[in-house]
Amino acid sequence: MSVLQIQDLRERAVVRVADAALAVAGLARPFVQRAPASPPRRILLLRIERIGDLVMTLDAIRDVRALAPGAEIDLVVGSWNHPLAVAIPIVDRVVSLDAAWLAREGQGLGLPSLLRSAWRWRDRRYDLAINFEPDVRSNLVAAASGAARTVGWKSGGGGPMLDIALEYDPTTHTSSNARRLVREAFGQTPPVSTLPLLALPEGAVAAAAAILHDAVSRPLIGVHVNGGRAIKQWEARRFAEVAATLADSVGGTIVATGSPADRPLIADLQTALAPRSVIDASRASDLLVAAAILSRLDVFITGDTGPMHLASAVGTPVVAIFGPSDPIRYATRGDFDRVVRIDLPCSPCNRIRRPPSRCVGHTPDCLAGVSSGAVIEAALSLLGKTAAVGQRSRPL
Repeated sequence: MSVLQIQDLRERAVVRVADAALAVAGLARPFVQRAPASPPRRILLLRIERIGDLVMTLDAIRDVRALAPGAEIDLVVGSWNHPLAVAIPIVDRVVSLDAAWLAREGQGLGLPSLLRSAWRWRDRRYDLAINFEPDVRSNLVAAASGAARTVGWKSGGGGPMLDIALEYDPTTHTSSNARRLVREAFGQTPPVSTLPLLALPEGAVAAAAAILHDAVSRPLIGVHVNGGRAIKQWEARRFAEVAATLADSVGGTIVATGSPADRPLIADLQTALAPRSVIDASRASDLLVAAAILSRLDVFITGDTGPMHLASAVGTPVVAIFGPSDPIRYATRGDFDRVVRIDLPCSPCNRIRRPPSRCVGHTPDCLAGVSSGAVIEAALSLLGKTAAVGQRSRPL
């Protein structure tokens, strides 16, 4: 029996019962058409979670293209990731699908509606569907698509509905897990590929240049104050301390990134750093403009966030502040990226969606113990390293 990697005991019990029922319902699967076209002509990929989840799957998507160069590849994402997904040049078609448990409160589709949507995809006659989400619900969506062969994880439930159901390895990076799933789906290791992962359109590049027009000098130091969730939030005053010290030490311009909802945090940062130059980059109209802004930075300082992954994907050195999240699974892996964290017996716990009660309502110990000085030191080392190898020679 597989081990379900679900923290909540009640949820785990419910999924275990569901898996038992699905195993009975799926008894007939071996006796229906299970022979996919070789190589597959139409492929369905599901990655409906957040920005970072999609970015950490880009290498696996490239592997799919390398193994099936002539196939039509459809990618299903949450609508929040649609602009980013259409910039993946190796994908032929992007479909938006918002699940209620991932969308903003009161939005998104429940499981019955998701299954009805997937049922309509049967007209595409997929030869292969790969679900990168370790979740029983999205495994059901993959099965409902009618693909001749379905591949995914059984560790979150729904394994009985898949033709190939693997155990998710929580000791390995998310990207490595995704690539392993592709290898198992095709039964072979992909050839080395240099195909681009993202292609930023000229309009996004131009919009980014306009936002950064007021930058007075290099380096451009990106600061992303919002941690995304309270449990991952490093103190805003410490971000200000880091930004002030770096600006005073190396000059340049502070670029505060975020969404329009982050403008109060950015305004507080501007106030704390006055009279130093701070550019409010929350004017970025979509993810592609944000990516183009990130691509022009000399260093990016952030918590464990989607923009962290996006910055690394466009080649910007990252200083990532980690607390409850496990960097082995979620940190960026660029040559010039740095993770700053402290060792505690309870960290990393990875209890992000349901944090321990003793960590709610204040900065958790695993983040409170990360000093401004450690982050400053990491950023200075990156600025020196990248300058030495000529990585940030782009014009302002």
